[in-house]
Amino acid sequence: MPMVQAVELLVMPIAFLFPWLLVVATGWTVWRAIDSTIAQAKQMHRIPCSNCRFFTNDYRLKCPVHPKSALTEEAIDCRDYHPYT
Repeated sequence: MPMVQAVELLVMPIAFLFPWLLVVATGWTVWRAIDSTIAQAKQMHRIPCSNCRFFTNDYRLKCPVHPKSALTEEAIDCRDYHPYT
C-alpha cells in the first residue's frame, strides 16, 4: 500500500498539470497564428499596385511596366509607381 500512495503522489500533480499545459500550448499556437496572419496582411497592404496609374486590372497583364512583379511583395518599393491624381 505505501507504494501505491507514493505513485499517487507522483501522478496527481502530473495529471493536474498536463491538461493545463495542453491548454496553454494550444492558446500560444493560436496566438502565434493570429499574429502571423496580421503581420502578413499588413505586408500585403503595402503593395501599391491597385492604386497605380499603370495597373490594368486585367488578369492577363496586370501591369505593362512590371508584369512579373505586379501584385507581389516585389512591387512594394516600385520605382515606377504613379498614383492616380
